Amino acid sequence: MKILYYDCFSGISGDMNLAAMLDLGVDSDFLRSELDKLGLGDEFELKISADMRKGISGVRVDVVLKHHPHGHHHHRNLKDIENIINGSTLDGRVKTTALDIFMKVAEAESKIHVKGLYEVHFHEVGATDSIIDIVGAAICFHALGVDEVYSSPLELGGGMVKCAHGLMPVPAPATSEILKDVPVTIGKVNKETTTPTGAAIIKTLTDKFCTAAGFSIKKTGYGIGHNDNEVPNVLRVFLADTTGGVQTDKAVLLQCNIDDMTPEMLGAAMDILMEHGASDVHFTPIIMKKNRPAVTVSVLCSEKDADKFRKLMFLHTTTLGIKSTEIRKDMLEISYEKLETPLGAVTMKNAFMDGKPVRSKPEFEDCKRLASQHGISLNEVYTVIGKCRQ
Repeated sequence: MKILYYDCFSGISGDMNLAAMLDLGVDSDFLRSELDKLGLGDEFELKISADMRKGISGVRVDVVLKHHPHGHHHHRNLKDIENIINGSTLDGRVKTTALDIFMKVAEAESKIHVKGLYEVHFHEVGATDSIIDIVGAAICFHALGVDEVYSSPLELGGGMVKCAHGLMPVPAPATSEILKDVPVTIGKVNKETTTPTGAAIIKTLTDKFCTAAGFSIKKTGYGIGHNDNEVPNVLRVFLADTTGGVQTDKAVLLQCNIDDMTPEMLGAAMDILMEHGASDVHFTPIIMKKNRPAVTVSVLCSEKDADKFRKLMFLHTTTLGIKSTEIRKDMLEISYEKLETPLGAVTMKNAFMDGKPVRSKPEFEDCKRLASQHGISLNEVYTVIGKCRQ
């Protein structure tokens, strides 16, 4: 099983998380091209550089906001952010994860300021840099293809922090609200070390808060923060494995038989289930009682998401009952990288076993886009990609 472990001895912020993911191996060109899908390129520039804190070297990320001619800055609300993300061409799973992170912050701000979810105008979090931090976190998380995320207790820092509402004690009210039921430490340094954005990212992604134990570390990444504190201002992350070879995980297979839905309705249901993060959805033709042609709808998901997908299946299909089976899932390790070709950039999906590459192929949607863009066949696109890899 492939694990991402967050060692938050110096807290976590959105930019430190992005930097740590890049140092861990997420391709920077891939991240940039995915962020371009938001259509916010005229608002920011992603600056990636090497940096060091207390002798620890890693990656630093700065989201540099571009100057607006009239000094205008965006103070977006949740609906604005939902429209930006849902209107993009990002993968459905990335959209869902990013919106889940934003919802954590919206719920906290709503409670603190006693306003409705869509009445809250985000200042820090609605700004472009936080949109990039949060959507970037979702992009990197799915690019790593991990099975579970673990985290250490979070160091929150101490002292006071300046925000849109004035000086606030550390942790900021939104951070405290987001981190309910999460183990924390406090006071290592007299600065804010965990931001609301960082808190929302870790709360959304993490399956379990625990000490690092029971797995073998395969790679370590360091995200360098912008402060120079007594405690190294870095976020350390580990890619780890519990098997050392093929990854094994527990999953749940949900199935129901449908004989009264049109193909269009079934197709829509599949799209919804995949967009909400199902590992797989497939249809199998069957013959039911009274010789009725029908379809078995099969949904594969993680144990922790099984209840969510049961509800989605009841809501978006006509079934009155769902069968659940716990199964073992064995998977190859997956990574993604950008390949530049004469036709344009394409994302390559690489599979590994025991640390060695076993196969690699271009993402179909990228190939389809390039074929349409250049008015050529898919076969020609694949031929060009093949030549670039020789």
